Amino acid sequence: MRAAALRLFAQGGYAAVSMRAIAAEVGVQAGALYNYTPDKQTLLFDLMESHMTELLAAVPQTGDADPQTLLHDFVGFHIRFHHARPDAVFIAYMELRNLTEANFARIEALRRRYEDGLECILRNGVATGAFAVHDTKIATLAIIAMLTGVNTWFRAGGRLSLDEVTAQYQNMVRKAVRAD
Repeated sequence: MRAAALRLFAQGGYAAVSMRAIAAEVGVQAGALYNYTPDKQTLLFDLMESHMTELLAAVPQTGDADPQTLLHDFVGFHIRFHHARPDAVFIAYMELRNLTEANFARIEALRRRYEDGLECILRNGVATGAFAVHDTKIATLAIIAMLTGVNTWFRAGGRLSLDEVTAQYQNMVRKAVRAD
């Protein structure tokens, strides 16, 4: 049910997908879905929360590495993690508007935890003189938007491999924040 909802929400948008459509995709009567979820809103929230929880659990913990290494690793992780989950990423970013206020607040708190990890890397880089960033919060949001954007255009089998694209993004991000 969750996989069908994820796929349908990503293809047609949350508002356009009914519980009947999800049930048809799974091959059950619509009423059977309510044995697994109380409503479509809860299903959307659960999909987003699962994505964010998985993302936070997978962030590499590299200990006392220098800020340049941490940033390099963060960029690579973000691109690869998101590339492997295009439907979940699309829903996590595009369907926020369809969450209730309480559910939105919970997802935003998880997103902030992820953003805080990158911002901490940037702040530490500024403190050590490795990075020259005037506003680490704006830089954090810009970097995440840039990295997440790879999912909108990258296709396997294109001119560059995912590793080549990742290396170019690591270089662009490094140049954007480096202290000269």
